Amino acid sequence: MGMTIAEKILAARSGQERVVPGQLIECATDWVLCHEITTPAALRMLEERGMNRVFDPSRIVAVPDHSVPAMNIKAAKMYQKLKSWVQEQGIEHFFDVGRGGIAHVVLENTGLVKPGQTLVSGDSHTCNAGALGAFATGVGSTDLAGAIYAGKVWFKVPETMLIHVTGRTQPGVTPKDIVLEVIRRIGADGANYMVMEWVGDYIDALDMEGRFTLTNMAIEAGGKTGIVAVDDVTRAFLAERGVAPGEYVEYASDADAAYKVVIEVDASQVQPTVAYPHIPSNGRVAGSDRVAVTHAYVGSCTNGRISDLRDVARILRGRKIADGVQMIVVPATQAIWKQAAQEGLLEVFVDAGASVSYPSCGACLGMHSGVLGPDDVCISSSNRNFVGRMGDPSAQIYLASPATVAASAVAGFISDPRAYNDAGQAAD
Repeated sequence: MGMTIAEKILAARSGQERVVPGQLIECATDWVLCHEITTPAALRMLEERGMNRVFDPSRIVAVPDHSVPAMNIKAAKMYQKLKSWVQEQGIEHFFDVGRGGIAHVVLENTGLVKPGQTLVSGDSHTCNAGALGAFATGVGSTDLAGAIYAGKVWFKVPETMLIHVTGRTQPGVTPKDIVLEVIRRIGADGANYMVMEWVGDYIDALDMEGRFTLTNMAIEAGGKTGIVAVDDVTRAFLAERGVAPGEYVEYASDADAAYKVVIEVDASQVQPTVAYPHIPSNGRVAGSDRVAVTHAYVGSCTNGRISDLRDVARILRGRKIADGVQMIVVPATQAIWKQAAQEGLLEVFVDAGASVSYPSCGACLGMHSGVLGPDDVCISSSNRNFVGRMGDPSAQIYLASPATVAASAVAGFISDPRAYNDAGQAAD
């Protein structure tokens, strides 16, 4: 019996020829990603035990992103803790406020994490980096402390779900719609502790930004991580960031690898999809109900990339956001913010009546810069719509693609983005 990509990576990083699902292994961590929310708790654990060291300051990446710039004294102290630790330990890769952005999107563009490597972080959307052919997953603060100190973590080898996506999507249908459709079909725990491996000619034709959206939301189906095999698209993406093929190891699943379940998706049949409150698996076709919205949010580690902002600008150009709707657009990183400015996208957003904010996770998890109030209704390009996720527990959160968010902001109610063309007029 062969092995999957994930099993091959875990076998290699645990010094074994072969691993099987359910096996407990001690695995070397190539990279540890740290931000200001979960890392301080891990550092306290180490300090209390006199273990105040790092396994390798060149293998840790620190990016403050959740509550920056600090919105209160507590947030300022957490930021100070992370920054002082970075300075004390000589952490080589620190992307400070004004020089980074949302950690997962910053990291994917550095060229640091490479195919065949392992990455852990105290953040559940670490699975984002699986699009690079790496095994990337979120862990709790205790495991994070161990990874920081020893460069190792315990894993139970996960089973793998194969998601085979074929065909071409209709115009206006995006990777976000694909992943929301998959989660709708399998449920919010349908991939519980599994690797979600994406394959098929649709994936082969997909750019890296779309692939990151797919792997980013593995956790919303209960997955341990998402992963995509390395191909020419991956290699070109890495080469643009100065990474040569000889610097990484490519793994591919064997033809006789065992999968827990196989999901078949015909991309041509997928519609623009919206996850209704209060769970990402509550998917329905966009515009199937006339749901009025008060807020529209574009951003997060799922959908704050330049291609997402271009989708939004295409719909907002020449239009105005509906009265009574507050729209916030958050480029995921400083580099994306700058590129959006150079392309004139930020001007399009402002002319339409949207607020453009600085790179941060703030509004996505209801920390700052866009917190929802009682009974607000938000259509969001983020990844979670749990009760209280973005603010008041009575607020309603609907998840969708950036294009659907933009169309809904213009209409004032949840709308199908295919109803809009490029000329500033609604389609007949």
